[in-house]
Amino acid sequence: MERFISERAFRTPLSGIKKFSEKALALRDVIRLELGEPDFDTPTYIKEAAKEAMDKGYTHYTAIAGIPELREAIAEKLREENGIEADPENEILVTCGGYHAVFAVFNILLNPGDEVILTDPSWSAYYSVAKFVGAKVVYCPLYEDRGFKPDIEELENKISDKTKLVVLNTPQNPTGAVLDRKILEEVADIIQKKDVILLSDEVYEKIIFDGEKHFSIASIPDIRDKVITVFSFSKTYAMTGWRVGYVVANPTFTAHMRKMISISTVCASSIAQYAALAALRGPQDAVVEMIKEYEHRRNLIVSELNKISGVKCFKPKGAFYVFPDFSEISKDSMSLAMHILEKARVVTVPGVIFGPEIGEGHLRLSFATSRENLEEAVRRIREVVSDL
Repeated sequence: MERFISERAFRTPLSGIKKFSEKALALRDVIRLELGEPDFDTPTYIKEAAKEAMDKGYTHYTAIAGIPELREAIAEKLREENGIEADPENEILVTCGGYHAVFAVFNILLNPGDEVILTDPSWSAYYSVAKFVGAKVVYCPLYEDRGFKPDIEELENKISDKTKLVVLNTPQNPTGAVLDRKILEEVADIIQKKDVILLSDEVYEKIIFDGEKHFSIASIPDIRDKVITVFSFSKTYAMTGWRVGYVVANPTFTAHMRKMISISTVCASSIAQYAALAALRGPQDAVVEMIKEYEHRRNLIVSELNKISGVKCFKPKGAFYVFPDFSEISKDSMSLAMHILEKARVVTVPGVIFGPEIGEGHLRLSFATSRENLEEAVRRIREVVSDL
């Protein structure tokens, strides 16, 4: 039957994270540190808004771009928090999560053979979608001694006459690095003089520690039209299952993205959109409390991992992941992650999934779980890797 399967389907890899998640389902007493989602419940006022939307009969299709009230609230939020001026009618699209926005962007910009620059390491989904559309991936390494931030000269040198898209993510998955204003202004200089588009993935914008500040590169006026920015409600408001994100771009790009949304999902869930509206306009206390707890968990897991002989753990400034270097123990992250899963009953993600060179030798662990789980997970990991 495989002769009926398209080349596109064959060349698109299954998420490496899902492979480990599915294997974990067959095991007992497993601590799951592979999941990229908050362990908190969605705040009550957001859930109440969804119930109210259902009671009012808001259960039908919406405009492709999303309900006007939500787009207007997003425009207000972008102006006040991100320094981005955006027309809610023509420059903002509501999507089924940030992933859907990324999928739409890759599909409207990239032809087979076009080059897209990803960082090594970077979120594995970028690679999967690039393969789906037939684009060629070119990696720009992020070195730990630079805080997992790109070397500007090296990034510029990666751009060729075939490059159409550069993808940056801040705060970053999997390293937790936060790109400061200075380095993003240097990136902006490159984007301005090169014939390329920048996709800025900012879904972890609110999850930042140590007094760091999030900076949106699209707030720089000179490159505003060459930047497509992706946001999500999933991480900030513990709304992963609600599937609501949004994308901000110039009207030429959003016009074509509307077509991608129309033929793939028609629109985001009407009920989830009203919940997202409440999230923006309601109290932000729950977000503040979640971030405080993430910071406590980060401090705990970084400290405990650095106590393991042969492990070095970078202290992330944002998101809810650590990306410890296990290369002194094993340079094969896939085998190491499987060994830890089978022997310690702890699910991690092999670093090679996030990048073939820099990512290799690392593991990604999510600290979006309880402190008790983190302490027990590191204890188990310490026991099984000591034998290696």
